[in-house]
Amino acid sequence: MATLTAAMITDAAIPAEPRISPDGHQVAYVVNGSLWVDSRNLGVSGTGPRWSPDSRWLYYRDGRLQRISLETGEIQPLIDGAVDCLPLDADRVVVVTRAEPGPRDPVVWTDPLPKNTLGLLDPGTGETRPLELPGRHVIEFARCPEDDLLAVLTRVTPKQDPVHPTTELHLVDPATGEVRDLGPTELVAHAPVWWRAEDGWRVAYLATTPPGPIGGLAVFDAEHRNLSAGMSCCPTELVQAGEFPLAVFGDGLDTALYRLEHNGFRRLRLERGRLLALSASDSGEAVAVLASTAHKPRNVHTGPPDGPLRQVSDTRPELHGITWGTQERLAYRAADGLELDGLVILPPGRTREDGPFSLITVPHGGPYDRYADEFSLNWFPSGQWLAAAGHAVFLPNGRGGQGHGHEFAASIAEAVGLGEWTDVLTGIDLLVAEGVADPDRLGIGSWSHGGFVSAWAVGQTDRFKAALMGAGISDWGMLVATGEEGVLEAGLGGGPTWTGPGPYTELSPITHAAKVTTPVLIAHGELDTNVPLSQAIAFHRALRYFGVEHEFVVYPREGHRISERAHQLDLLQRMLDWFEPLLR
Repeated sequence: MATLTAAMITDAAIPAEPRISPDGHQVAYVVNGSLWVDSRNLGVSGTGPRWSPDSRWLYYRDGRLQRISLETGEIQPLIDGAVDCLPLDADRVVVVTRAEPGPRDPVVWTDPLPKNTLGLLDPGTGETRPLELPGRHVIEFARCPEDDLLAVLTRVTPKQDPVHPTTELHLVDPATGEVRDLGPTELVAHAPVWWRAEDGWRVAYLATTPPGPIGGLAVFDAEHRNLSAGMSCCPTELVQAGEFPLAVFGDGLDTALYRLEHNGFRRLRLERGRLLALSASDSGEAVAVLASTAHKPRNVHTGPPDGPLRQVSDTRPELHGITWGTQERLAYRAADGLELDGLVILPPGRTREDGPFSLITVPHGGPYDRYADEFSLNWFPSGQWLAAAGHAVFLPNGRGGQGHGHEFAASIAEAVGLGEWTDVLTGIDLLVAEGVADPDRLGIGSWSHGGFVSAWAVGQTDRFKAALMGAGISDWGMLVATGEEGVLEAGLGGGPTWTGPGPYTELSPITHAAKVTTPVLIAHGELDTNVPLSQAIAFHRALRYFGVEHEFVVYPREGHRISERAHQLDLLQRMLDWFEPLLR
């Protein structure tokens, strides 16, 4: 029987970017930077696979845009600086390119950064003809299946301070370069598609439901109509699939696939666990997707959108002989009657009758995210890793996340740490009452927004014997002032400090540091710009001031995610070492 090790997590071969061929007969994908087609490793490194219309060439990026012939293996370098492409035919490829900024000393923050520009590449000559959108930064584009017209999403040229500006929608004719402006979109628009409505071709896209910036995603058309209004599930992806686009929806702990037809969305399938990274053939009758269930890691699957899916990849065979902790689905109600769900993972080989167990609660990040009933084994969160050490693990889906519609997601606007926190407590109380969790051996720990919830928890109760605050928020006012998602953070915590007193003070864990008695492990990336290191430093200094037992670890060169192998190994082991003596 194989034994789970930290190296199995850090060294995992992870499939990504599945892209089915236009004819629906092949699927390209990336495994740790290597390009694959079906079960064949092409022997080249790259990302962003895109098929030629005849399914004979595969375009990819590896420092420059290149293409490889699947018949001969010939590789043709094309252009530098490409960040996306879409082959229209043998002689025309729509490309998005970005100039390198070059060294700048000093850096003037109020100066614009280089913008993404749109062009039409001739692969034979290597020449690119600009498709002008003056002063605009190209985000994404989509081709009309009927006549090559491009729907292009843009924003103003990017600045040093990333924000969520209003995006705009344009129609661009690649043959003539003619541009038609359709005006502003809803907030943070992305994933444009063409859709044959009853009155002809229209453009649809994903964006945050008004008034934003906190709330669920929805599908809109160019007239600002919410095409997914009233649905209790949440769209997460939207892709071109012939005349009628396909959409992935988070639906509680599961994932649904819908087709956008003349009169709206029609559900094609409900899949247990998670589907993501969807792509479709030109006809829309074949798809490729990453799929994962409770005890099966993500792998590439293909098949019809409403029929059985066939697994193509098997990138983690080393996990086949391992006994995993049983993953159970929870359904319960919050104190105010709101329907909630989540997961509990028991230690491998154990049942509820063997409880109560020490329980580690792992709130999800986002907060607009969710736990699906999928395999939980990653550098973080890592439910099966903690379960293998003998703990039960609670993965709660409190309000503010995906999977239950817009109102559910928007309910924590300017109210973080309130309803979402009592939702977590209600789930813990349920597991205690059912004999799964030992009330004297409770821990909590997570990353990003989950790190905030952990820091918030220890200032609200002394029930936890150990906590982990990973890349977490301690001061909402300071985060709005220094974090890269300023507009979003203001919507969560209640505004920036320069507008005067606001709810951000009371909603910040730093305000409640004097009440903390739980030992806390603080872990953070040195170069994190999403949640800057200052958030961890502030909480560390507050805990030191009040004499609270804690450990503060900073990972050099790391951003919001921990990437280096040695650092991931350290974090995985450090988590176990922190919780073990305190929860034994």
